[in-house]
Amino acid sequence: MSEIKLTTEFINKLSESEKIVFFTGAGISAESGIPTFRGKDGIWNKLKPEELANFNAFLRNPQMVWEWYNHRKKIIHESKPNAGHIAIAEFEKYFDDVTVVTQNIDNLHRRAGSNKIYELHGNIERNYCINCRTFYNEELNFSEGVPKCKCGGLIRPDVVWFGEFLPADQLEASEKAAINSDIFFVVGTSAVVYPAAGLVYTAKRAGSYIVEVNIEETEVSSIADISFFGEAGKVLPAILENVKKLKGNI
Repeated sequence: MSEIKLTTEFINKLSESEKIVFFTGAGISAESGIPTFRGKDGIWNKLKPEELANFNAFLRNPQMVWEWYNHRKKIIHESKPNAGHIAIAEFEKYFDDVTVVTQNIDNLHRRAGSNKIYELHGNIERNYCINCRTFYNEELNFSEGVPKCKCGGLIRPDVVWFGEFLPADQLEASEKAAINSDIFFVVGTSAVVYPAAGLVYTAKRAGSYIVEVNIEETEVSSIADISFFGEAGKVLPAILENVKKLKGNI
């Protein structure tokens, strides 16, 4: 999709906007080869989330949960940011303020070069002790079983599990970014999981221009100002090319 049709309204919005938010979900990561959770080939179709992604499951069988997360980390480490991630990072050259609000835990936006990122569901690269909250960002040692903190507490992945609250600082900063945005891109997410999905409606109420980039129609489509149905790795670079023409090649 090197050629996409932009409306005059969208072109004008791109030319006059300063603050851009990209709200991303599993769809953009799927283009890097990371399996999604929902969808016809989703991980949750094969495994029960309540057995792997909640705190009680971790206390019952931390080894099984860690085997699952180490398997996911291997997939993520072998994956690379795709053209969609890279285009989002490049938007920073052309707008005063570009914020990434992501539901993904794979760190691909940071690896692509984005600087201002709010992670609503945590980051699989980080870990912390469930007792003293000490963070362990280095590679953990599993040679003697499930890793433990110097205080004796179990170390868990720094990801949001079912039944847990989103990190308040990340959610509050994301809400502020949504309210202040001129354009709010919804990329690779059906926006049905709350409270994260509420950010789209927060941005809409605040007067932001909603741009949807998804492979198919979603609940966001009905409130989007413009929708592009295709892969983020094709749509976003094409939009970026138009931005370069509008704002000059920096």
